[in-house]
Amino acid sequence: MRFLFLEPFFGGSHRYFAEGLQRFSRHEIDLIHLPARFWKWRMRGAALYFIRQISDLKAYDGLIASSMMSLSDFKALAGSNCPPVLTYFHENQLSYPLSPGESMDLQYGFTDITTALNADRILFNSETHYQTFFAMLPDLIRKMPEFRPLWVVDKIRARSGVLHPGCEFSTEAPGPALFDGNRPPLIVWNHRWEFDKDPDAFFYALGRIADEGLDFRLALLGEQFSRQPAAFAEARRRYSKQIVQYGHVPSRKIYHQWLSKGDIVVSTALQENFGISVVEAIRSGCLPLLPDRLSYPEIIPGKFHADVLYRNATDLIDRLRYRIAHLSEFAGMRKELAMAMDRFSWPNTIDQYDEALDDLAYIRRDQTTPNIP
Repeated sequence: MRFLFLEPFFGGSHRYFAEGLQRFSRHEIDLIHLPARFWKWRMRGAALYFIRQISDLKAYDGLIASSMMSLSDFKALAGSNCPPVLTYFHENQLSYPLSPGESMDLQYGFTDITTALNADRILFNSETHYQTFFAMLPDLIRKMPEFRPLWVVDKIRARSGVLHPGCEFSTEAPGPALFDGNRPPLIVWNHRWEFDKDPDAFFYALGRIADEGLDFRLALLGEQFSRQPAAFAEARRRYSKQIVQYGHVPSRKIYHQWLSKGDIVVSTALQENFGISVVEAIRSGCLPLLPDRLSYPEIIPGKFHADVLYRNATDLIDRLRYRIAHLSEFAGMRKELAMAMDRFSWPNTIDQYDEALDDLAYIRRDQTTPNIP
């Protein structure tokens, strides 16, 4: 069958997911997208752009769209020509942390609500994300001074489900390279260079370790934007001798090569609804140190929680210190964790997505408008 994917924010995990689904699906998927910038304007105006880019909506068995678009606006413009729509929530505007100096604009949360009500199917990228969304949804509605439509919670939940995003790994077998005891361990940061990944906490932990005289190397990977937290420039000065890579690398091949050289991957994220970068690093053999919250307990097998998930900043420093000094003790764990990440590969997840698209296509087109009393 034939589907159209509309992605208003074509970067990071949004781009990674859209291109992976297009490449691995047994269906034909066309992709129309906008650059990953000005996210607020994308939510406000992407529908007005997309509606003029599609020559024939009736040619498609269904649409796929990320939640970074007002689906209610798009369907109002498309009218009866609009096929059934699946909305994929990478994030939501109810729980996303505010950047420094920013105040919440409730309209973006309400755009999530109207988008969800107009979708025929909704998928969240993790159970953690799903639960967080529905925990915060009533709180947003109760901010209304009167006539609160709490009925929308059950309406949205009834058409919602969870599917982890597929990941495309390198062709090499999972597992770490043999640790060379003659070189300091390589610590990897492969997250976005933004405030919600809390780089200040990461570099604070590194500073404490460095002050104790422990040696390490540092690869600072991950997507960068025009504005970056000051912590990275400061780290470049302080750790100039330890840094072996500074900045986003130009290709997936080179990126995976760096991950395969890594020994430890650390996350200090304040917001993480799934964690593709962490899954990729673990699959390449990096030993993870992750906060005991967000989506991390979901993606890490339970038997490793006590070893991998830290409780607070002091716990992170203690665990990082020990792993740098005793890395060879964790070779078996690194191998087992790497193999466990294979469950997130596109070959192991694509059938679930294709079945979801099959189900979407069989919704009668005259029923795509939500049955709302």
